[in-house]
Amino acid sequence: MSTPYPFTAIVGQDDLRLGLLLNAVSPAVGGVLVRGEKGTAKSTAVRALAALMPEVPVVPGCRFSCDPVSPDPACPDGPHAEAAGVSRPARTVELPVGASEDRLVGALDIERALSEGVKAFEPGLLADAHRGILYVDEVNLLHDHLVDLLLDAAAMGASYVEREGVSVRHAARFLLVGTMNPEEGELRPQLLDRFGLTVEVSASRDTDERVEVVRRRLAYDDDPEGFAARWAEEEGALRERIAAARVLLPRVVLSDGVLRQIAATCAAFEVDGMRADIVMARTATALAAWAGREEVTADDVRQAALLALPHRRRRNPFDAPGLDEDKLDRTLDEAGPQDDDDDPDPGPDGGGDGGGGGGVPPQADGEDRTTPEGAEGDSASPAPEGAPDAPGRPAGGEQQPVAAAEPFRTKMLSVPGLGEGAAGRRSRARTEHGRTTGARRPEGALTKLHLAATVQAAAPHQRARGRAGRGLVVRRDDLRQATREGREGNLVLFVVDASGSMAARQRMSAVKGAVLSLLLDAYQRRDKVGLVTFRGKEADVALPPTSSVDAAAARLESLPTGGRTPLAAGLLKAHDVLRVERLRDPSRRPLLVVVTDGRATGGPEPVALAGRAGRLHRSEGTASVVVDCESGYVRLGLAGELARELGGTAVTLDELRADSIAGLVKDVTAAGRAA
Repeated sequence: MSTPYPFTAIVGQDDLRLGLLLNAVSPAVGGVLVRGEKGTAKSTAVRALAALMPEVPVVPGCRFSCDPVSPDPACPDGPHAEAAGVSRPARTVELPVGASEDRLVGALDIERALSEGVKAFEPGLLADAHRGILYVDEVNLLHDHLVDLLLDAAAMGASYVEREGVSVRHAARFLLVGTMNPEEGELRPQLLDRFGLTVEVSASRDTDERVEVVRRRLAYDDDPEGFAARWAEEEGALRERIAAARVLLPRVVLSDGVLRQIAATCAAFEVDGMRADIVMARTATALAAWAGREEVTADDVRQAALLALPHRRRRNPFDAPGLDEDKLDRTLDEAGPQDDDDDPDPGPDGGGDGGGGGGVPPQADGEDRTTPEGAEGDSASPAPEGAPDAPGRPAGGEQQPVAAAEPFRTKMLSVPGLGEGAAGRRSRARTEHGRTTGARRPEGALTKLHLAATVQAAAPHQRARGRAGRGLVVRRDDLRQATREGREGNLVLFVVDASGSMAARQRMSAVKGAVLSLLLDAYQRRDKVGLVTFRGKEADVALPPTSSVDAAAARLESLPTGGRTPLAAGLLKAHDVLRVERLRDPSRRPLLVVVTDGRATGGPEPVALAGRAGRLHRSEGTASVVVDCESGYVRLGLAGELARELGGTAVTLDELRADSIAGLVKDVTAAGRAA
């Protein structure tokens, strides 16, 4: 077994270490979500924490780690007779991103349950993690239903497995730690709320600190056991401090005044529900115990707020987690008396500063994050295509980025046919979850039994199999797997016209608002998104396909406009992106969304070239929709013509709204249907 990197040897990352230690002191805090860029010791810190946890007494031979003092009466391996327990180190169980539901919660042998009437249960990772640490790296990349199962078990302290009326329950209490890189996509706000604490981590910009990180890492790689031995004394002291804080925790007093400060803080920051109040109370109590005190102070409340509230302030995918610390201090001052010390306690183990307890610099209410300083006012207008640059105008007729209009709820756009991609909420697909549509012979292990089809397959053979009693004699060949239909997530590739013909400020603001609305819809439907823009002489991939819709929104906000309209270049660039993505993820079907007025200028025969590029997409079966941005009394209908070349559908900006009077857009016409 490899020697883990010592927890006390980690350089910096005070918030990360504090969040993990508070959960080690009080698992009731509810776990911690670690957000940050790659290479910031997230995984190292989590794995090192297990070595500091007290040993766990377990019932010998129990696969579910029952406590010998108070074994779980519903344990599938029970009931347990009185016997001396054995101690083992606390486990760190890692949940891989590609894990199946059965691997997480465990699996029932349906064949034995039907034919023998026994509950043959194979425990999953939740059982392995009981009374230990469950570590989920890249938790934002897990399928939603797995995250739901994981967080439900963490909240209830138990895992339930249901298969066709056969039910198994076992205890599952663990310290939940999730790590994620926000660049790869965010968790839904309702899932963020289920994590007790969150911390933001980033690489230090201090040269001396970075040198020390490299020095220690190289020393560890050269001699892991020797390096760990040099830190053994510090590790032992920290282990003893955790144990002492656990003993002290039940004696910590949470006064009514402190509770009022907690409630006032949660109310002032308008967090939803009551979970934040409870988590803050538990965190403040753990902070006091960690500091060796029997009474919670206002400084504990402040630090608890910095750890428990930033991620609960995120209401939509374009909000950055954060907390206004000035507002926090004012709220605490108003809600109760403060200590005379003007310099707040930075928190145990130096965790009070270090990035604001996992927060980021707050955005003031109403602050415009889309228009850079010095951007031109609404009076600016684009120069005609091909006109010389006006004085003070950027080269090539480029306009400064404009703010997006208010997003709105869009109509449903989906890919026709039946896919088999990742679970989502957009297009019809064969999935593990959804309504049952039929039955088939299982390929591999049976996961979803189709009971009626199984009985129908076994019924004709009962006399030949010597059936004598009331029970049905079922063989392996009789079992039938249920086929189910649900929804999948797609790759939504936006191709946005940023040319001079689109550059009128009110018009481009409306276009950005429409794309932002479609991005929000893609987030809610669990899609991947990409962004291609075209203007001037070429097209650019502003954002390669990603699960991070907020990254796409950021690229959209900074999008300049102006120049000619190389429509064909935009469509060909989109074709290249889709070709690569089909190789990477062939099961995820694409939806091409072209946002343009349909004009094409620059180069020889630009309109004909754009038509050929459109037919190329149609020949490969790419579902598409053209958002027609043409405005004014005189309309050329070029966007509709482009939609016909693509074999797709054209909708105007007004028709895109879900509450408009236009007909509902259900399925985008597949390539070839309109040929």
